[in-house]
Amino acid sequence: MLVHSRTGRWTAWALFAVLFVPLFALPLLVIVAASFSTHWSGAFPSGPTTAHYTAAVRGESLQALTTSLVTAVTASLVALTVGTWAALASAAMGRRGRRILDALFMLPVAVPSVVVGLAVLVAFSQPPVLLNGTRWIVILAHTVLVTAFAHQSVSAAVRRLDPMYEQAAAGLGARPSYVLLRVRLPLLLPSLNAAAGLCFALSMGELSATMMLYPPDWLPLPVLIFTATDRGSLFTGSALAVILMAATLLALLAVSRIRTRASFR
Repeated sequence: MLVHSRTGRWTAWALFAVLFVPLFALPLLVIVAASFSTHWSGAFPSGPTTAHYTAAVRGESLQALTTSLVTAVTASLVALTVGTWAALASAAMGRRGRRILDALFMLPVAVPSVVVGLAVLVAFSQPPVLLNGTRWIVILAHTVLVTAFAHQSVSAAVRRLDPMYEQAAAGLGARPSYVLLRVRLPLLLPSLNAAAGLCFALSMGELSATMMLYPPDWLPLPVLIFTATDRGSLFTGSALAVILMAATLLALLAVSRIRTRASFR
């Protein structure tokens, strides 16, 4: 909403501060403060230390971060490929077919992620496709959960594309594969980058389905954070949470720079 008066702008900023600081900023700041602390003093953590970060960047913690990054990157790439293909296919369908395809891809989002985890566990715990106890069942569950977001993001971009560019390329004799690779996909690149960043962030923070599926040798960082806090290691869990946030934000910033450059091409 546009606010043109000075009083209205100040009121809007004050309302934003009142809502944002206690609901979003303050909890995150408490986590950051706890990651540098050894104990609680009243309502706030105290006892400054960096020992939690020293432990968080080695051994099991570092392996968990690597596991989360590999899982998120793999799931995001597969989800982006499948979601883009489905978005391009649905654009060529009629309205009824498009609605059915959209509903199928949105189904995993319409149910709790723990239900998706249980469904994947039941479906792939028996031959001929036996994935239970392997890293692939975790990656598959993450892919199922984030593909819907990739599909919706790319579908919205496909619907906004100006068909003039494709018609001009086809009129000049370009083959359909050339039009797809050299015209449509480059025009969709900003949306593809945004979808990839969203899928990556969602996969990095996924916990419910992962708790049901992860094998002992494939422990993602959110599960390690949960187990640490569940054992009472609040400050260690806070340091791990800050590392998870930092890794996710750095990846999103990298994707944002790629998207910005693509927007000016």
